[in-house]
Amino acid sequence: MAAADPVKKPSAGAKATAAPPKSSDSGIMRRLPRLAFVFLLALVYRQLQAPPPKIPGTPGGPPVTSPRIRLKDGRHLAYHESGVPREQAKYKIIFMHGFDSCRYDVLRVSPELAQELGIYLLSFDRPGYGESDPHPGRSEKSVALDIEQLADALELGPRFHLVGFSMGGEIMWSCLKYIPHRLSGVAILGPVGNFWWSGLPANVSMEAWNVQVAQDKWAVGVAHHAPWLTYWWNTQKLFPASSVIAFNPAIMSRADMAIIPSFAYRTHAHQVRQQGEYESLHRDMMVGFGKWSWSPVELEDPFPGGEGKVHLWHGAEDLIVPVGMSRYIAESLPWVRYHELPTAGHLFPMAPGMADVIVKSLLLGDE
Repeated sequence: MAAADPVKKPSAGAKATAAPPKSSDSGIMRRLPRLAFVFLLALVYRQLQAPPPKIPGTPGGPPVTSPRIRLKDGRHLAYHESGVPREQAKYKIIFMHGFDSCRYDVLRVSPELAQELGIYLLSFDRPGYGESDPHPGRSEKSVALDIEQLADALELGPRFHLVGFSMGGEIMWSCLKYIPHRLSGVAILGPVGNFWWSGLPANVSMEAWNVQVAQDKWAVGVAHHAPWLTYWWNTQKLFPASSVIAFNPAIMSRADMAIIPSFAYRTHAHQVRQQGEYESLHRDMMVGFGKWSWSPVELEDPFPGGEGKVHLWHGAEDLIVPVGMSRYIAESLPWVRYHELPTAGHLFPMAPGMADVIVKSLLLGDE
């Protein structure tokens, strides 16, 4: 039987055999946390981005059904005319609608008063609402300048009256700052207030802040401190978003609830948000509660010669826009004529006959 071969020992100069390569799985495993983080960031980014607006008159957008003007920057403003023909009017009033509204939500002045006094009423869709193009660069100043261009395009003359309600009422302060030379008088109705305006005492801001329901404190706080989160906050389902957007009845006073049935006439309601909520509702919140470089309490009398008046109206039982800031502003600005309605809520301009009272006060000085 042949002897077994002796085991050969490696010579001293021989190299050890290389270990087999490690599996590529280990490299993938090391990269998985990083890949997961990148994927999560992409997912979060996508959730934060609002869809593009559906611009009227463009492919995929709603049709244009109202007259519009073209602004200097190329945007369009849709408008609505009522009252007497503008060529025959003695008084020309531009109305600024509020949050979640459009050009058709104009102050309901009676035909009798319009004819008696010769009132022409012009209302328009603010940017991103109805059939007016969105304005991603919208600010508290830009809308005032839009109004001036609208008045010039329709040849309203050197001066006109303004009436603004709610979020549109807040913009009246901007008009008093940026275009006072074009104004004959202004009526500010239940204006939204910015809790972070300079010059407001902390106790005034805090008292108004605490009137809000909890979900509105969060929604408004996000719009101010983290505007880039506004779209996500008001569309996510984890937490309650703005109660105004959601039509929460908890923010309606008893007087408001009595007025709500009259909203059945709003056959145009589908137009309000037709471009998407971001450039209408959410942009409104980011501008209205954003960081302003000035405050209404710093304004000077726009009519030092008595050629016009500024009227401020607010319901004492307003649960949507707390009355406290309007009270303080009226106390701080002696040239503002303040009208507080003790049993009214936020929707008082829609109460029967109230529009006529407001307009007569503005035009004739009647209380």
